[in-house]
Amino acid sequence: MVLKVTQYARNAEGRVSETAAPADGVCTPSMLLTGAKFHPSCVWFTGLSGSGKTTIARALELELNERGAPPFVIDGDLVRRGLCSDLGFSAADRVENMRRIAELARLIVDGGLVAIVACISPFEAERQAVRALFAGGQFMNVFVDTPLAVCEARDCKGLYARARAGEIAEFTGISSPYETPLHPDLRLDGSGAVPPNVHAQNVLSALVGHQMRFRPL
Repeated sequence: MVLKVTQYARNAEGRVSETAAPADGVCTPSMLLTGAKFHPSCVWFTGLSGSGKTTIARALELELNERGAPPFVIDGDLVRRGLCSDLGFSAADRVENMRRIAELARLIVDGGLVAIVACISPFEAERQAVRALFAGGQFMNVFVDTPLAVCEARDCKGLYARARAGEIAEFTGISSPYETPLHPDLRLDGSGAVPPNVHAQNVLSALVGHQMRFRPL
């Protein structure tokens, strides 16, 4: 199942009509970039629960802030409590969860910021569909490669224990699959051997050399 995202105009009630033409913004991307010290882009961290995605994402947030490139972090866990609180964990709901996060990330990039996403995003087809939403060089997929055993040992939220006990159905890595990225733009060892700030610096270096339109200070 592959997500398809189209930006549509909304009527007076705020509802989207699939027959409506896409709504254009007042500020064009070139206007938003005038005088900017960076170029908007999306860094999408994927990996198992407990792999270290959010920790590295927050470290990258600090690195970018220090360089005058204001980022916005989208934490998959927080999105589940608000924007996607109506969704479960079936395959269809996971696809919809990614679709909403991808839409949000694209709006952030269109608004002139760097979007940092930390989301399990278990399906390869959906990860590729998300990539297709962004212009060439604006998207980087970062795989935080952490063994399941390490993630379970961490289990800071107790979710793996609950999943093993059968209390959580369709939990990624236990009763629901995680499809390893085939060709991530960057792979990070999330086992703990490398500090998060070093990972963040490596991501930043990769951004500069990733054909991503990002100007370092």
